[in-house]
Amino acid sequence: MNRKSMENNGESHSRSGSFRMAKVHTVLELGTVHTHTSLLLDGDGDGDVGEEREKHPKPLTNSLSPRQMKSLVALCDTIIPSIDDNLVRSSDESVANFYNTSASMAGTPHHLEKVISEKLKHSSTWLLLVTLWLLSTWFGTFILCGMASVSSKFPFFHSYPEMSLLKRQRAMQSWSLSYLPPLKMFFRTIKLLTLLVFFTQVDEAEENPSWKAIGYCGPDPELKAQLKNHFLRRTLKEEEHEKKDKDDDDDDEEEEFRGPLHKGLVHLNYPIDIIKNSLRRFGFSVSTTSKRNKASNMSSPSLVVQCDAVVVGSGSGGGVVAGVLANAGYKVLVLEKGSYCARNNLSLLEGPSMDKMYLSNGLVATKDMSVLILAGSTVGGGSAVNWSASIRTPEHVCKEWCDRHELELFESKLYKEAMDAVCDKMGVQSEIQEEGFNNEVLRRGCLEMGYQVCNIPRNASSDHYCGWCCMGCKNGKKKSTSETWLVDLVKSGNGAIIPSCEAIQVLQKRKKGSERKTARGVAFAIEYKGKKEICVVESKVTIVACGALSTPALLKKSGLKNENIGKNLHLHPVAMAWGHFPDSSSPNVWPEKHKKSYEGGIMTAMSTVVAQFDKTGYGAVIQTPALHPGMFSILMPWTSGKDMKDRMLKFSRTAHVFALARDQASGTVSSPSLINYQLKDVDKENLATGIEKVLRILAAAGAEEIGTHNNKGRSINVKQVSYHEFEKFVKEESSVSLTDLTTPLCSAHQMGSCKMGTNPSNSVVNQMGETWEVEGLYLADTSVFPTALGVNPMVTVQAIAYCTAQSVVEVLRRKRN
Repeated sequence: MNRKSMENNGESHSRSGSFRMAKVHTVLELGTVHTHTSLLLDGDGDGDVGEEREKHPKPLTNSLSPRQMKSLVALCDTIIPSIDDNLVRSSDESVANFYNTSASMAGTPHHLEKVISEKLKHSSTWLLLVTLWLLSTWFGTFILCGMASVSSKFPFFHSYPEMSLLKRQRAMQSWSLSYLPPLKMFFRTIKLLTLLVFFTQVDEAEENPSWKAIGYCGPDPELKAQLKNHFLRRTLKEEEHEKKDKDDDDDDEEEEFRGPLHKGLVHLNYPIDIIKNSLRRFGFSVSTTSKRNKASNMSSPSLVVQCDAVVVGSGSGGGVVAGVLANAGYKVLVLEKGSYCARNNLSLLEGPSMDKMYLSNGLVATKDMSVLILAGSTVGGGSAVNWSASIRTPEHVCKEWCDRHELELFESKLYKEAMDAVCDKMGVQSEIQEEGFNNEVLRRGCLEMGYQVCNIPRNASSDHYCGWCCMGCKNGKKKSTSETWLVDLVKSGNGAIIPSCEAIQVLQKRKKGSERKTARGVAFAIEYKGKKEICVVESKVTIVACGALSTPALLKKSGLKNENIGKNLHLHPVAMAWGHFPDSSSPNVWPEKHKKSYEGGIMTAMSTVVAQFDKTGYGAVIQTPALHPGMFSILMPWTSGKDMKDRMLKFSRTAHVFALARDQASGTVSSPSLINYQLKDVDKENLATGIEKVLRILAAAGAEEIGTHNNKGRSINVKQVSYHEFEKFVKEESSVSLTDLTTPLCSAHQMGSCKMGTNPSNSVVNQMGETWEVEGLYLADTSVFPTALGVNPMVTVQAIAYCTAQSVVEVLRRKRN
């Protein structure tokens, strides 16, 4: 469908002459813009054999029918309509353009069609497609919208795209508050997708037409300066005809651009002979089999690699194990499903970063859409995109896991040494030179209210003032596994990393006279020029560290039958509230006028006022998130198109603070696209208490307006209400339901889906991290947590992985002897 037809089918007020943009660019596909990469590649275009070649983006398939597309355009233009000039009084051209621009004028429905067709893997995607079709018909619209679709004039019944904007918005409001869960699911899904695409899509100049109006600068300006300086240095060298032989400065520059792991990568987008030679250069024993046009399979693979250990996953668990084993002298091959993005090779664009660095393009949610989930999927895993918090396992959790779950490991000398080792490796410290917008608000509000507040230990230096770490670290100051343990792997000369490589199955063999199988490696697939080939890594031990959402699926595909696999899933559910701090010309404005909500260290302050560390240990901690325009927009309530744009105009001066519950509820996960989870009453109470405190913190810090993310979109001007009105608002907003799809919950920590224990009847692995079912198969990620942790899990998962690695080293030592 072309742009003109989309406009005609969409917003009735979207006049072609109203789309006034300072610049007119062709809007490109999300995640395909690599301007800075092409700018900085070597002039001759030749890369190393092991270097990933820049590929043309695979064209996405458009699977929506014309009827579905017509409904999608109307829905997008209902959520983001063109607002009449008479309703907007602004002398700022960028603001006027923002209000005048509808979703279809920005090309959003076209992008969204491709997202739905190619990237959306949720188990209820079929329901979205059916609803889009129903809304294109008069009878389906009557069922879903009721009398709003009926007119007194012929034709008396209208489809959704034929309804007026006002009626479409009223229908959408009714869905958001409906008693029928499928309607609320549909509203949440279409709102989330439309706003996410609209505020993250970029043009050829890597800009978005809304960003200037809402006060967003796009990618970190410091990265742009880095790229420019890098380009100028390389140009100067070429002009001076410097020697071609590489010196140390060239190596440092190469590392600055491609990241510290670039010499340890083996890429799969080459013919199999080149891949074989690359692996051999890393010292692996590799063999290939001639198939004579026959397809390869598990028993007759095209490529066989032999090593001491294969590690599936490179995050906080897999990265630690790989580094420890390589330092101990063992040959290690790491398989990572995600790609490698580091340093100057990052985009720091929200949409492309979610596409390249997050599981399922950042589009993961529970089956009923009640919890929106983010999980890293890149070299370095979650440690590459997390928010730097490096909190040791709380003492009450160690005691609970030791006493109640009989896991002596957690009060052992080894575990304490492990926490010391991983914190030392990451350079964990708690000092802050300058605090960012959100954390300043949290700290001041807590101090005003008399609530406990403390510094959060971080794996970054005290001067690390960056709000883009959720998209990777531009200078390596945040010490993820891709800057620490995996660097050890590469520098040791004992290992390599294969990015963009998804394990298919853990291979096993049965020992004579034993019912228990033994792991013998992992199978993965290579696809080159349309031909798919099966490859095998044969290893003495196998370590799976795919994360709590993906590890269970791999184990089940590999034939493991333990009934605890995929159960006991905890999500650390998060509920948020917001406060607006307008900037003004007053010299006393606070936070300072130059500060923006998306800048500064993401997490530097934390309150434990409702954490109950000294009681049950099950409460909620209060922290701050990283929200760039896309994520900000999908969480804020939508009550009308104009109201949504009004809220977005306050984006850069709106602070968010959240309550994170140590959940006693647990769910199940079959795959990242099929997650079941329901809160327990005690978790709801803890989150409600947390939100009540958060609203008070925001008000005490000086917010002019405060509110939550509930669909009703209520807010209150703190400066203009009485004490009783304020108390009533706080009580009502903190007691709204969190389980009826009217308030979005979020999760950035997933754990427990293959829990550690002392018995195979109630756990998946033992205290050494080895599965009860398969000898030589170890798990080293958050899936082994016995319960929810209650704080950010990076130090805990690294410490457990460190202990598991010691057990693996001992096994390999015995095998070698």
